[in-house]
Amino acid sequence: MIRVAVIGAGYWGPNLIRNFAACPETELVAVCDRDQQRLTQVLRPYPGVEAITDFEQLLDRADIDAVAIATPVNTHAPLGVAALQAGKHVLVEKPLAGSVADAEQMVEAAAAANRVLMVDHTFIYSGPVQRIKQIVDSGEIGDLYFVDSVRINLGMFQHDVNVVWDLAPHDLSILDFLVGRLPRSISAFGACHANEAADIEDVAYLNLDFSDGLLASFHVNWLSPVKVRHFIIGGSEKSIVYDDLEPTERIKVYDRGITVSDDVEAKRGVMIGYRTGDVWSPHVPQVEPLAKMVSHFAECIQQGKQPLTDGESGLRVVRILEAAQRSIKAQGGRITIWDDLQIRRAA
Repeated sequence: MIRVAVIGAGYWGPNLIRNFAACPETELVAVCDRDQQRLTQVLRPYPGVEAITDFEQLLDRADIDAVAIATPVNTHAPLGVAALQAGKHVLVEKPLAGSVADAEQMVEAAAAANRVLMVDHTFIYSGPVQRIKQIVDSGEIGDLYFVDSVRINLGMFQHDVNVVWDLAPHDLSILDFLVGRLPRSISAFGACHANEAADIEDVAYLNLDFSDGLLASFHVNWLSPVKVRHFIIGGSEKSIVYDDLEPTERIKVYDRGITVSDDVEAKRGVMIGYRTGDVWSPHVPQVEPLAKMVSHFAECIQQGKQPLTDGESGLRVVRILEAAQRSIKAQGGRITIWDDLQIRRAA
């Protein structure tokens, strides 16, 4: 069994604690948090798990194979790098780090230590997203034309990151899982309403260009009076609508779209035909994504496999987040991600 310690017992930590304790492939050895009272409260259902307030104590312990980090974003890199250099495998809550430089440092540390570095992009392990990946990879929807995503709700406000760094990693990681590559450029707009003094945006819009006809747009918002979780994928043959709040039919595949005439004379008149076909909802197994992710983490350690959400995929998401933040501060100025990447690699 993989012996694990969870770092951070705040908002997300208890979910990791519960799943590592329940997973047949892992043994939850310890939980670390600076707040002793919080530790006592969280660990009440787990009397055999050790409570630790000093992270340094974990690094030299031979009875801990891996750590799961659920702490503020700006602590991910120092904690993760220290754990990797101590020979521990590392699972990190999204996003991987608070900057591209920190994320790169973590990826390099994992490679140097020959340890698994994995990001907790939980939606990648959900039944609907796994099924969408199968449909896209099968070629059933054809070439990807566009992705429209809306992830909005009332709160919960963060004090260390804005709405882009809080909510957008979910849908950016889904898009990365589907296409596996960076966009060419990004333009983003954001505004601060509730916390203008801290300059933390609570509403934002992102527009990504992948250069091959694929465009992706994302709306993230902490101020919406309603909760919406829509992810739409438009293809040349079919389209997919993913509604994460739908209780039964979360995925619907639409055989609807356009057809362009191959006839030269017809094209001069821009002859567009509309296709209206069936709508179907594929079966999606009901499994807890976090439980599947924890099991996958253990499997990757045991078998030396590359995680679905490895450090490189986490780094790609952070590249987009950082570019989006730069664009917001430049009033929507388009940031060319490919150029930034080439400059970094040359340096």
